[in-house]
Amino acid sequence: MNKRRIKQLKVISIFCVLILLAEIIYVSYSLFYKNKESLYFDGMNAIVSNDSFYVAVGSNNDNVHSYEKAKLSKYNRNRVKNFEKLYNVGYNSAFFGVAMDEEYIIAVGSYEKNEEDHEESVRRALIVKYDKDGNVLFESDFKILDNSKFTSVVVVEDGYIVTGQTIYKTTRVGSKEGGALLVKYDKDGNLVWSTTYGNNKSATFNDLLVYNGYIYTVGTHENHIGIICKYDLNGGFITYNDYLYTDDIGFSGIVELNNYLYVSGSNRDGKQSANAMIVQYDLDCTYIGQAAYEAEGSVRYNKLITDSNNYLIAIGIAATQKKSNNRSADTFNYDGLIAKYDSSLKEIEVVMYGDERDDYFTDIILDHNQYLVVGYSSYEDGSYLSKFIRYSDALKVLGVES
Repeated sequence: MNKRRIKQLKVISIFCVLILLAEIIYVSYSLFYKNKESLYFDGMNAIVSNDSFYVAVGSNNDNVHSYEKAKLSKYNRNRVKNFEKLYNVGYNSAFFGVAMDEEYIIAVGSYEKNEEDHEESVRRALIVKYDKDGNVLFESDFKILDNSKFTSVVVVEDGYIVTGQTIYKTTRVGSKEGGALLVKYDKDGNLVWSTTYGNNKSATFNDLLVYNGYIYTVGTHENHIGIICKYDLNGGFITYNDYLYTDDIGFSGIVELNNYLYVSGSNRDGKQSANAMIVQYDLDCTYIGQAAYEAEGSVRYNKLITDSNNYLIAIGIAATQKKSNNRSADTFNYDGLIAKYDSSLKEIEVVMYGDERDDYFTDIILDHNQYLVVGYSSYEDGSYLSKFIRYSDALKVLGVES
């Protein structure tokens, strides 16, 4: 990677968000580098767990060429790392989503498969199945158009359903294929079916939910339009709804509670800032209502879970502008946040993490009546390191582990 490209890049990770430019545009599922060739990056994008261990996926650049490499890390119940496996095929790569199928681990993301991909700066969507010891059982890539990625994965009885994106690298006219991706694989890694939705220059699905015999996907279409789509289990399109207006990422998380769908994201209020939001839909994707959280700067909710008390727990990122006379300097502070709402979308509490460094919250799981958040933080030497943050039911920090 040359110096010019490194100067253009900043750090971020598929569902983590960095706000760029004066109008505070959020960017998702990419890894960027600051103006420092020796910068070390290690980030977690998603986590799952069972009663014996945790599995997290993400990427780091801990190699002689400083390529971004997809990683899978396994931890014991005390969050002590058992092993870490890098996906060393091709050039740059990253994992954005992970699921567990009994003792097996399924990771999804993207990679540059060969030198041509690397030279053209395009990636292929990637799915890899591991055993519990980190041995690869199958690996498969997918693309329709130039640039492709998988963003999330759900295990079903007879396979794996995956969301993502396949788009043109540059503006073109002609093909009606591409856009947001919905794909199914069987448990041996064979492609069963695939379907696309929306604009082949921008549309993406960021997350999915399989509930009551249907697939629900969320993402963005174009021009800051959030989307929620409903499919049957064979990938047949049923209905959709859109939301005007969101940030560039659109909707990034979805859960079900009491037979309603709840979707996370960020809306625009017509100014340069954006508000974190949760939107409620019925099972036919009909809009019910929403809750928004306003703060200084721009805020978004990235992911949602539900807990044993039927509360909605959201994590996200807030960006506030720094006061600086140097226009070339990084002009924003980034802070993680966690929020709790009831099923009527009444706000219970919203808590900023408040560390002195930049913090990016990327995923959350319910873990023995605690909330376990993963992401990464920046440090004074310019490096970015993964971290776990444990919260109580009252959203108090119980512990932080890097």
